[in-house]
Amino acid sequence: MIVERSSEWEEGFISRLDNLEKWDSWTLYKMSYDIVKMNLIPEFTGLQATKYLPNLTPLTHQLEAAETVIERMNGKAILADEVGLGKTIEAGLILKEYLIRGLVKKALILAPASLINQWIEELNQKFHIPAIAYKKNCPIDRYDIVIMSMDTAKKSPHKELIYAQNYDMIIIDEAHKLKNHKTLIYEFVQGLKKKFCLLLTATPIQNDVFELYYLISLLKPGHLGNYETFQSAFSASKHDLEHDDYLKELVNQVMVRNRREDTGVEWTKRHVQIIPIQFTTEEKEIYDLLGTLSSGSFSLITLQKEMCSSKEATALTLSKMLEDSKETKEIEGILAKLMALEVNAKAEKTLEIIKQADDKVIIFTEYRATQIYLQWYLHSKGITSVLFNGKYNKNKRDYMKHLFKEKAQVLIATEAGGEGINLQFCHHVINYDLPWNPMKLEQRIGRVHRLGQEHDVHIYNLAIENTIEKDILALLHTKIDVFEKVVGDLDAILTNFKKSV
Repeated sequence: MIVERSSEWEEGFISRLDNLEKWDSWTLYKMSYDIVKMNLIPEFTGLQATKYLPNLTPLTHQLEAAETVIERMNGKAILADEVGLGKTIEAGLILKEYLIRGLVKKALILAPASLINQWIEELNQKFHIPAIAYKKNCPIDRYDIVIMSMDTAKKSPHKELIYAQNYDMIIIDEAHKLKNHKTLIYEFVQGLKKKFCLLLTATPIQNDVFELYYLISLLKPGHLGNYETFQSAFSASKHDLEHDDYLKELVNQVMVRNRREDTGVEWTKRHVQIIPIQFTTEEKEIYDLLGTLSSGSFSLITLQKEMCSSKEATALTLSKMLEDSKETKEIEGILAKLMALEVNAKAEKTLEIIKQADDKVIIFTEYRATQIYLQWYLHSKGITSVLFNGKYNKNKRDYMKHLFKEKAQVLIATEAGGEGINLQFCHHVINYDLPWNPMKLEQRIGRVHRLGQEHDVHIYNLAIENTIEKDILALLHTKIDVFEKVVGDLDAILTNFKKSV
């Protein structure tokens, strides 16, 4: 087919010129002019986005957070609201605002794989932002708003494809997973061009104060000085620092944090308690025997933590140790004693709590072997349960959530259950195993204590006396203290009373 240039316009042009005809409709021109004028945004205060979002009724604190980030922080901020207050809504409002104002055309959102579908639904349905989930061989240059898992983004060839794009805005959900400059994902994000950048995390300090330093350095390099200056100025160590008021002031220049009590929403209460447990004589004997092993590649701390969880978790590690240990006889002796154990004191206490609650309960454990044991143990006592862990794909996760809501009394989750699942229909949480990181406790509790929860939430933290779990409790309190010095008060996660242990 031959394409030829049309000359029809020339005839119309000469005709209008010769006959003094009007060039166009003044009415249409005036209407067009009025529309353009109406869409102009004469000042950079207040949000325009809410006019274009009929499916969304943001809460006051969400609107204020979006305004603060746009007007005072120039679109570079940590959104650090407590779990369940709608950080995704705040990020969506900010992104929509910049899209409307023409300051953002292309945006990249990085999130854990389990949260990608949630982001897609929120942006498309609530904000009318045509976001797509990145898949292998996706022509990334053809789409303006792309959502991708962190694990995918940091690897070749995907990272090279991303670096070739000019994104105006980067949004990173669960930003605490970046940790520090030594991780691949941190290094990847550091290399991104960031005109505007939002880091979403309820827990900007997970284990030590330097994690917050690295997050802020991504947003505003030099805001806290270099590493040595920061360390020196605040006498900072992992779990301690000085001049915390001054540091808090600097942090608040780049961070928005809303607490539940500040939102104007009426929240149900948290009832948090530490439940002390005594090992049986046989359990204590094995626990002490583990301390006599020169554990080699397996840490004694790991074995002690596993023994505080279940004989099944401990036996798995001891069986692996047999393969390359010279203490074969000692290990086999401990394994024999383990297999002879008939009582798990912690599991019995868990059963007691479940019976007293007489309602739906979530149990969090750190070990898959314990997860399977607990399901068997509860089944033997006539209690229905379902499992939830990081190995499940989205469909299976959704199905397990459905079974828990409609059929089973108990959900037994590993740490993966503390992320990306909302369970407001439940209000009892048993922390069967305590993590070293207090923010993991906050994430777990946040699965149920969030917008939509209609009952007071009961949290039971189990701890076996005279074991490593006493040390874990002490360290958790220390880390909570550091968090509160720099970031702000934290809702109760260990007990309703500070420093009670």
